Amino acid sequence: MKTDVVKPKDIFYNPTRFVVPLFQRPYVWSRETQWEPLWADITRLIDVIKNHNASATHFLGAIVIQSVPTGLGDLPTWNVIDGQQRLTTLQLLLDALHSQLMNRSWTQLAGQVQALIENPSDYRFAENDQFKLWPTNRDRLAFASVMSAPEPVDCATYGRSRLGEAHKYFSESIDQWLGDDSESEKRGRMLVAGIMDRLEIASIRLDEDEDAQAIFETLNARGTPLSAADLIKNFVFQKFSGSNEQAEKAYNNYWSDFETPWWEQSITSGRIKNTRSSLFLWQWLVARTLNDFPIREVFTQFKHYVTTSANDVQTILRHIRTAADKYRSVIEASENPNGVLSRVELFSYRVGLLDSEVARPLLIWLDEPEQASIPSSERDQILAILESWFVRRSLVKASTKGSNRFIIDLLRRLSHLPADQLVQSTREYLSTNHTASGYWPDDNEVREALNDAPAYTKYRRDRLRMVFEALEDARRGYPDGNQLAMGPIVRGKGTIEHLMPQKWRKHWSAELTEEEELVRDQSLQQLGNLTLVTQKLNSKFSNGSWETKREHFLTYDDVLITKDVLNLSFDRWDESTIKQRTSLLIDQILGIWPVPSAHVGLRAEPHAAQTVSNIDVAQLVNSGWIEAGTELVPRSPKYKDRSAFISQDGRLFVDDVPFQTPSAAAYFLRGSSANGWSFWTIRDTSESLHSRRTEYIASLGEEDSETDDDSLEKPVDVSASEEHGK
Repeated sequence: MKTDVVKPKDIFYNPTRFVVPLFQRPYVWSRETQWEPLWADITRLIDVIKNHNASATHFLGAIVIQSVPTGLGDLPTWNVIDGQQRLTTLQLLLDALHSQLMNRSWTQLAGQVQALIENPSDYRFAENDQFKLWPTNRDRLAFASVMSAPEPVDCATYGRSRLGEAHKYFSESIDQWLGDDSESEKRGRMLVAGIMDRLEIASIRLDEDEDAQAIFETLNARGTPLSAADLIKNFVFQKFSGSNEQAEKAYNNYWSDFETPWWEQSITSGRIKNTRSSLFLWQWLVARTLNDFPIREVFTQFKHYVTTSANDVQTILRHIRTAADKYRSVIEASENPNGVLSRVELFSYRVGLLDSEVARPLLIWLDEPEQASIPSSERDQILAILESWFVRRSLVKASTKGSNRFIIDLLRRLSHLPADQLVQSTREYLSTNHTASGYWPDDNEVREALNDAPAYTKYRRDRLRMVFEALEDARRGYPDGNQLAMGPIVRGKGTIEHLMPQKWRKHWSAELTEEEELVRDQSLQQLGNLTLVTQKLNSKFSNGSWETKREHFLTYDDVLITKDVLNLSFDRWDESTIKQRTSLLIDQILGIWPVPSAHVGLRAEPHAAQTVSNIDVAQLVNSGWIEAGTELVPRSPKYKDRSAFISQDGRLFVDDVPFQTPSAAAYFLRGSSANGWSFWTIRDTSESLHSRRTEYIASLGEEDSETDDDSLEKPVDVSASEEHGK
């Protein structure tokens, strides 16, 4: 076994052939999870080389390849044991780059890249020898199609497969980045050199007689990778200049707590899990440097910070420990369900339920020594303003993309201002922002998002509960106002209850037309028909008549917003009162999380197409939201004896016939068009694919949509078009 750190040019330049064995999974990398971060890393690397560090490199990860016996004179061949996704993506990136260079007639530059994507004609002895990489059988047709497409590559023709989509993404990104000004060709030279010579890969090469499977298992299953906190600890104490006794004392005083269960707990930020200590160190470093960088770069950024800081390692350790203690104190206090919280603790609780870890650097920054002169009352005002920004954006389901950068830009702005200007500057910055990632939704947009909306199904239950907790606390005078002796409501324990039950037909019968019943079914999910109960109602009260529920709430319930319902309508509860209460609750929500007088927001650009039409079954499988092998059954009992199975690459198999989309598989059974995402349900759960995809979208912080790009897809030829992705 030989291990080297190599560049793409080292891997692909010489005539060679990398073969992905049939047992490897197909290409499953996606735009959001891999392509976009890779392209961001490349452009950031070039910027660093150009402006900061001429010798900078970027590490992409590792590959494991094994030599394959070949005849004398044949192309050297390697089996790809691990890293096939990375190698395939590099080939697609390089081919997209070559295409863009040819489009601009930069043939000399294009020739440099061509040597990395095609074997010279003199070395081709068998069909498909032109390709440096030959993927697993499921991907071969699509890969060969896009990699051999004539210039300029027609994305509409070759972009329908996942590999084609990757090629299209990189091609469009490269085209946009190169631009068309006088500096374009210079940027092209930097891009070619950056990709070929400055990306680094750990290459593990096995001889043909070595046990590749054992090595693969060791790399992927048995080892425990070092966290960012582990790497930083090793670096810091290697740099420690004192004696061994002093280093041990510093470890006990400043670091050992990071190796306790609370700090080692795995925390999900976005869709990535990190230890809490690694997450904190990233957030602390962002707050200190006011630079936006991904968490995977925290160790590199920390080394740079230590090297360029005027403070010694022990001072930095002391600074980290102080910030970490405050960080833990706020989080633990915010998790206490009982009693009054400080403004920062309440902010941490509410915004934490929105999965907004991007707010943590702000909290750390406010507690740093440089901000010690900010009065506590003004800190509270800043947090109240930002809480309104976070909650309103969550209610209208504005995109969270770019939020981290937005918060950093705000902190940069505040860092240059005197303490007495921070509140007004924060308010002005949010009010005047005109970008989708930063705008502050106004009253009209929030009202439109909540009015007539099925709030019970539209929002995650814990977030909806937080809103009702805030409504109840405001009614009790918390956190501001004439506070009642009963105290704030218990946090995180209540449940959302329907006033008119979902099974209303049994105890709420009425002479309604079919259309009126449909209106009632829609109304009962709306905000005005929901309330918060501190003890779960038994079925007698939950599904009982209005008279039964009313008596229970009068006698046993201490939730004031529920008692207010009785004042609104004591004798009856129907669609008109639900509508009236929805409007009242929206008014109260706007008052709890206000915007400046006469504030006008900016609607985010529609992004539903990006959140739905670009998310396919393969992405759900790759993201762990559905398992390969899952059995699907039609929702309609008409097809109760039929089923489909999901493969690793996201295709649906019906009677051993593969289909690229749920709708194509549904068409196969029905003989007519159908929305496959609603047609198919997961066996034993009755949950539709649409529901599972909606949950996944919600985890991204993106907006739901009922529109599917393949909802009316009709396959032309099942045996050919579905099998080969045509």
